[in-house]
Amino acid sequence: MKIVYFAWLREKAGVSEEQVSPPATVKDVKGLIEWLCGHGAGHAEALADLSVVRVAVNQEYVHLDHPVEAGDEIALFPPVTGG
Repeated sequence: MKIVYFAWLREKAGVSEEQVSPPATVKDVKGLIEWLCGHGAGHAEALADLSVVRVAVNQEYVHLDHPVEAGDEIALFPPVTGG
């Protein structure tokens, strides 16, 4: 599973992307984020407030209850605004 971080999430997590192999108990986006928070203080800080984190699975916006699988690409980014 590939995790891609954008903007300030990348800065706080300390990585722009990473390959991970979460345990079989991780079934959805929320479980994945909770598991990622255990990877260190940077990850925990970046993902502490999910109200300001948007998620895409395989380039489609999803909710926290969306299922995840081993071959997925998960993108984590702040809300996007236009103007």
